[in-house]
Amino acid sequence: MQGQFKFKPVYLAVLAGVAVVLFLIFRSGTADEQMPVSFGFGKTATAADIAAVDFDVRPDGKGLPAGSGTADSGKVIYIAKCAACHGENGTEIKGVKLPGPALVTGKKKSKTKTIGNYWPYATTLFDYLKRAMPYNAPGSLTDDEVYSLCAYLLSANKIISDSAVMNAQSLPKVVMPAKKLFVVDDRKGGNEVK
Repeated sequence: MQGQFKFKPVYLAVLAGVAVVLFLIFRSGTADEQMPVSFGFGKTATAADIAAVDFDVRPDGKGLPAGSGTADSGKVIYIAKCAACHGENGTEIKGVKLPGPALVTGKKKSKTKTIGNYWPYATTLFDYLKRAMPYNAPGSLTDDEVYSLCAYLLSANKIISDSAVMNAQSLPKVVMPAKKLFVVDDRKGGNEVK
């Protein structure tokens, strides 16, 4: 049929987008309207809620809590709380997409970034595990469990011996293989983030 105009799908998408934007602009009301005090979900953070996540661990170990752990106890915790997402031993499994990334560099050299070939500081591992893991219950690990997981993962990556004990004194002394790959941003002038 000549003379009939046809919309291409991309034009329809653009037209729909413009319609939505115009709807939102004209629906928004006046500047005098105020946002509600509450949206009806969530709760106000208590001092205890804030204290549970108000910590940081520096590369030099400042901020590490008391406690300790070994690779043997870490393996038990890993199987119970980490293996569901990261696999039985933390390595990539050919043909299987795990919910979480590989944590251990396998027998072959891998381009996958793991604790063993990418992380510059062992103390970062403690901070991350304590704050964000396990995925289904972040912040639920005790300090001893986190030290144990650090010991297990560092041992599995062949960075420390299986018998090493990780604590606030020993963890900062672990030299990570990738530390030499990171450089301090010491540029001057312009906007500086410190």
